[in-house]
Amino acid sequence: MSRLLVIELPGGDDGDILAAARAGGHALTLLTADPAHYRAQPALAALLAGVAVIDAGGFDLPALLPRLAGFDAVLCLQDLRIVEAAEIAAALGLRHVSPATAALCRDKVAVRDRLAAAGIAQPPHVRVRGAEELIAAAEALGLPLIVKPVDGFGSQNIFALRTPDDLMLLRAAAGLIADAPGDYGLGVAARGEMVVERLIAGPLIGCDTMSVDGRHRLLGVNEKLAFPPPAFALRGGCFTAHVGQFDDLAAYAAMLLDAIEFRDGAAHTELILTADGPQLVEINPRLVGARIARLISAARGASAHADLIALHAEGRLPAPAIGPGHAVTRWLAAPMAGTLRSLALPDCADPGFIGATLLAQPGDAVTPPLDNADRLGCVMTAGQDRAAAEALAERIVAETTITMA
Repeated sequence: MSRLLVIELPGGDDGDILAAARAGGHALTLLTADPAHYRAQPALAALLAGVAVIDAGGFDLPALLPRLAGFDAVLCLQDLRIVEAAEIAAALGLRHVSPATAALCRDKVAVRDRLAAAGIAQPPHVRVRGAEELIAAAEALGLPLIVKPVDGFGSQNIFALRTPDDLMLLRAAAGLIADAPGDYGLGVAARGEMVVERLIAGPLIGCDTMSVDGRHRLLGVNEKLAFPPPAFALRGGCFTAHVGQFDDLAAYAAMLLDAIEFRDGAAHTELILTADGPQLVEINPRLVGARIARLISAARGASAHADLIALHAEGRLPAPAIGPGHAVTRWLAAPMAGTLRSLALPDCADPGFIGATLLAQPGDAVTPPLDNADRLGCVMTAGQDRAAAEALAERIVAETTITMA
């Protein structure tokens, strides 16, 4: 049994790491700036029963550290506090991504500049602050472009500029775009800087790795599907366990991680596959969010969260997958803007159906997805036959009844 310090929860509502820690018999403490946020959610409140909760306030580390002795591992699956988690782990002498690398990964421009300095080609990009710099950078770089916060996450507050009409809209709305998102919640304000960079076309994939002492293991690859433009929300994906078929991608991901001195922890690296080879979208220095870790577990036949705990507490890399299992997710979306009246999944006894997560409740104001936060929930399937798993997920989504007021 290990004593685990968990810092915030991904998405503000994902308790999978808590459930895995309980299943492993570990002692848990949650460090959060807002305990009431989690206790107000019945499912999380149940998981937190008997768990020590420390109110971090404004995350004043000199004041917090004397209260944080005796832990075997520090776990943070939340972008907003990954730097503080790294600093706490360093102060306690525990295995974790370093504070310098965590801070670097929270700045998308800084990551690109570091990789370019290491000789890894990066697309044209410019850091901007304010509407005037945003418009000037877009006009100077030329279309097509993508605009996003330098410290953003979860495919939120992202804008694509593909046509001259898009550029006209940018000029009209630049002030609103430059001011977004403002506040990320949980006591964290956005930096207020954006990156304007070349929009690269091609399939989007996620490479999920775990690292110990600079040794990187690729767990698998998630091939992602997006809703049609202008949305940047993901419609789903298929995670396939790595058993040697992705060696080239494993080497490329390892090269990126080495260049930013990522040595310990989980990382989720997003890439675009182009005719000239993979191009980086971003490196996230934590386990993948949006319940995708459940896909990793299903495809590999081993809990990704348990593997993460073993990595941090024992310095142990996950065992290689036995076979190339597949796990699929498909997300539910509102057909129109309005108030959700009901959402009902069909009955499904197929053994390939591994579960569903509903994020929206009747009475919620909902809209067709522009970013990931707009999605209503997801269904997950798994199996050795990828086509069958994907067909099952599509069928469940098609048979789900969504009614709107």
